[in-house]
Amino acid sequence: MDDTYQVYVNRVARLTLPEAYLSQLELIQESPKYKPQPSGQRVAVPFPGYTIMTPPAEEDLDNQEFYQTLQTVQQQLSQTLDPNFFLPVPPDSLHLTLADLIWDSAYRDGIQTPNFEKNLQSAIAKSFESFEPVQDQPIRWQVFGMIVMTRALGVCLVPRDEASYNQILQFRRAVYQNHNVISSGIEQQYHLTAHITFGYFGEISTDLDRQQLSQQLSQLNQQLLDSPPELTVKKAELRKFDDMTRYYRATDWPVITF
Repeated sequence: MDDTYQVYVNRVARLTLPEAYLSQLELIQESPKYKPQPSGQRVAVPFPGYTIMTPPAEEDLDNQEFYQTLQTVQQQLSQTLDPNFFLPVPPDSLHLTLADLIWDSAYRDGIQTPNFEKNLQSAIAKSFESFEPVQDQPIRWQVFGMIVMTRALGVCLVPRDEASYNQILQFRRAVYQNHNVISSGIEQQYHLTAHITFGYFGEISTDLDRQQLSQQLSQLNQQLLDSPPELTVKKAELRKFDDMTRYYRATDWPVITF
């Protein structure tokens, strides 16, 4: 289901063009992951599930410079965009999702089955055990620019080399093609578009200046591409979330070191 290396790079490159921002900004929607309170402030609402991801920024000691750069960009967005429109995630929670698993209504349905979570954790552990990473070959991805998603803003990443891309592809296959994972009701739903989410869309004003926002994103691209931040993927972990602000794990849950 995932693209070949060259198809992936070409597709992601198109997502960072000014014309792509303009067209995508016409399609953006309010995120259901945040809801307004009586005070008017929007807060994260329950949206539970599991994912496979790199350690969040606060725990990823090998990539502190990478995340500091992204946190600076996230802060710039927060300072320039309407706080009712752009809802930043906690800076310490920034991470790269390596494989989406299950969330929201599918998760709520799943946990009605006895031992669902234990079986899921066991299935992912078997996927990790079956994957054989290439030794002495770091997996390196770098920021390629801002990305406008339907309900969020972030940055997209491209692999530094084909080997880095293929490692992640093979890892995803080890997860999604594991019959134990499939029997848990989990299947691959998205092509890989490696990205790190900065925040979600809240209230979308009828007079939102999409042209100006597109220009702001293009300027941030130039800032990022002057010295593209690079992420070294050294670890993948099974993590659980209750909403979009925190991702946690128990010490005995599956983890793999590349």
